[in-house]
Amino acid sequence: MKSIRFKLEDYINSYMELWDFFGVVQVIKRGEVLFEKAYGSASIEFGIKNEINSCFSIASISKQFTAFAIMLLHDKEMLDIDKSAQLYLPSNMKIDESITVHHLLSHTSGLYNFYNFDNDFFAGYNRMNYSRSYFFQHYISKKPANRSGMEYDYNNSNYNLLAWIIEHVSGQKYADYIRNNIFLPLNMMHSDVDDGSKPIKNRSCNYSKDYDANIKSPYHNEKFSIGAGAIVSNCDDLYKWYVCLRDRNMLSLKTYTRFFKENNNNYCYGLEHHHVYDTDRYSHGGDHLGVSAYVQHYYDEDICINILSNNEAIDQYRLGNAMSNILHQVDVDVPTKYEELSINENKLKEYCGTYLKDKIEVEFINGKLYFTRFAGNLHIEIYPIGEGRFVRRHSDQIHPYIITENDNGKMTFFGYQKDDPEIFIK
Repeated sequence: MKSIRFKLEDYINSYMELWDFFGVVQVIKRGEVLFEKAYGSASIEFGIKNEINSCFSIASISKQFTAFAIMLLHDKEMLDIDKSAQLYLPSNMKIDESITVHHLLSHTSGLYNFYNFDNDFFAGYNRMNYSRSYFFQHYISKKPANRSGMEYDYNNSNYNLLAWIIEHVSGQKYADYIRNNIFLPLNMMHSDVDDGSKPIKNRSCNYSKDYDANIKSPYHNEKFSIGAGAIVSNCDDLYKWYVCLRDRNMLSLKTYTRFFKENNNNYCYGLEHHHVYDTDRYSHGGDHLGVSAYVQHYYDEDICINILSNNEAIDQYRLGNAMSNILHQVDVDVPTKYEELSINENKLKEYCGTYLKDKIEVEFINGKLYFTRFAGNLHIEIYPIGEGRFVRRHSDQIHPYIITENDNGKMTFFGYQKDDPEIFIK
């Protein structure tokens, strides 16, 4: 075990030397802490450092709690996950009757997915005051993109609806039901559902990079994340949650079997399943503004990995998978950064322009290239690593951005064709 511990420490320390990481990393095997360390700032403004018990937004890791709450109601026969979700929603929320609760849980509902660059929800409407009825009518109640049960499409709308089902069936607010039926029974006293307003003790502030400076991450109203995100927790509580799932003592065996059953695209209910290292891994990540979170569970081997972060410096999936490799005696490469390709300024300027107004822009500023977001309010420095291939300067990135010419000879980025580049050279 000592050699595994040293290998973990060596790899994680080498990785963290490359990136300005804010957050915590924890690895526990059979109740023994193999690695546990906090990094960076919880609050730059007040000079507070992260500690191992700091609380972080866990973004989409929240989905497994929503799914589990649904299974609690299923176990009590207050709903049937194989029946139409319409039966368990308020009367003013009409969705296609063919969509079952199971379809929502497994991301196979076929519902329209409004999380794309074209829509004005992300970094637009989600900054506004929350109205459940308006949110439902204008973003969720649209013509389905696919027939239910046909295709996997990861879609936060599914879990928004599941939260509203929990509220309608239980008669409790989503946050109250999660607290009373999961957090309190498991003694998860440092976990809460963020509504964007309540003060949450010991919570770390989320940060992003603008140019080369740490700034507060762009605002969004967390109420829009209900069911799909918004939970705040820490490593201690997430280990208690892991033990709950490992020991399977809150649901019937039949319901646990359904909860962990793999559906399309390796997705269970709020967890992904993969058979690796001749064993089963259940995991889920969380990505949002200033959030990089990841949990991995190996129940048969009794391994729990928690990565929580309040900035976007690391690729939590790369780090988590590397740690898993070490734990399973698989060799890992020494962490490195992409090597920068030297390209002259005139060539770099050819990539500049508006690809989608106020959302996807590339600028050349003071000799550097920036991917500019949020109507020019956030500047992410990128550098070339190959012809038309770029990565962020200040954060780990497995898959490079691709900016390339289409058949019409026009530069495209994320599939969008650029407009006039001249105004983006400064």
